[in-house]
Formats: sequence, C-alpha cells, structure tokens
Amino acid sequence: MTSSDVTTEPAPHGDKKRDARPSRGWPKVLGIVAAVLVLLFAGSRLSLLPGLDDLLGEETHDRSGPAVLKSIQDMSAYEAASGNFQVVVDLEKDAKFVPDALRGTRTLFVGAGTVGASVDLGKVTGSGVVVNEDRTTAELRLPHAVLGKPALDPDRSYAVSKQRGLLDRLGDLFSDNPGSEQAVNKLAVHHISEAAKESELTARAEKNTAEMLKGLLGSLGFERVTVRYGDDQG
Repeated sequence: MTSSDVTTEPAPHGDKKRDARPSRGWPKVLGIVAAVLVLLFAGSRLSLLPGLDDLLGEETHDRSGPAVLKSIQDMSAYEAASGNFQVVVDLEKDAKFVPDALRGTRTLFVGAGTVGASVDLGKVTGSGVVVNEDRTTAELRLPHAVLGKPALDPDRSYAVSKQRGLLDRLGDLFSDNPGSEQAVNKLAVHHISEAAKESELTARAEKNTAEMLKGLLGSLGFERVTVRYGDDQG
C-alpha cells in the first residue's frame, strides 16, 4: 500500500440515521417540562432567598378613578343589634374521570363578617301608636326586627390554603381566575347568613329598640310605655 492509499469505511445506511434522530429529541422535551415546572414554583421559592424581595419586589400603583355616587336612600330602620361571625369554608371542586393531581382545586378559607338586625320604624302606622289624653301612657306596636345582609370583613377574611392540579396551575399563569375567590366568598356569606338566623340577633334588636323608645318617651314625661311587636298581645 502506498502513502496515497486511503482506507475508507462504508457509510452507515440512511435508515440508521433516522433511527438515531428521535433519541436526540428526548432531552429537549425533558428540558421543556423542567422549565415549566421551574416557572410554576419559582415564585414561591424566590421569596425564601434573602435580598431578592427588594430586587424583584412588586410595586403597587392605585390608578382607580373617583368614586361616583349612584343613589341616596332615606333610612328609617333602627339598627339595634349587630353580630360578628366567623366560618371556615372548605370548598373542593373535582373533575370527573381526571385525577386530582391534574385537575381540581380545594380551598380552605376563613370568612369573617357582621350581620345587623334592625326595626323599621318607618312602617309604624297611625294605629300603631296609642297615647292617652294625659300623655302619661303610650302603647307602640312595631314590626318585628329583620336581619340585614352579611358584610364580609376583608381585613379578617383570608385563604388558609389552596391546592390546585397541574392543569389549574398552568391556567393560573394566563388568568387570575376571579371566579374561584368569588365562590368561597359567596359560600362564606351563605353560612354566616344561616348562622345569624339561628342566633338571637332579632330578639336582641327588639329588646334594645323597646328600651330605647321607653327611655326616649320617658324623658318626654311618659310614665308608662308599652312596646309590642307584630301581633304580640303581651
């Protein structure tokens, strides 16, 4: 063999090259999946590193417009009692035939709010007030006390935990999902309203209203004041 002779090996067949290409794509797919997982959990992990809160912290700017008065209503109801309530809402939503790890949410929410009870003095008719000639005795017939709508306190209401499936986490990247917060708020209001109905708020409001009217009329010279509610005869 001379120095110019070159030994050559047969080139691999084209089908072998095609078989080797898919194996190179798997690292890219795994890299994309890893990047998505990093994005999902990066927000919670960065807060654990000292100094990054100042560097990557959020700034809040209130660009809300001025509040506009829509209507005014004259109030004749005397709110004589108010109750503070707290409820723990455990709301879970599952998808049929899909594991919870992929699709589903469970929210643990503490809702705190107040409910008022009032007597509408504007509904007292002329026959509902009877005064004797000497103006020393008075008899009042008032409507029964009613409960107002529960008002959630945002300063005392908070989410304890929120578990979400992978698909729900991906969806949260593109949407704030306000419907989820609205659902737990409505459920908290419902439970607080039911608790207020079972409480003694209306009875306390009627008692306080009677004492207020007796004190007011007593200061005007009435010696005896009787307050009845609805069809009560006692």
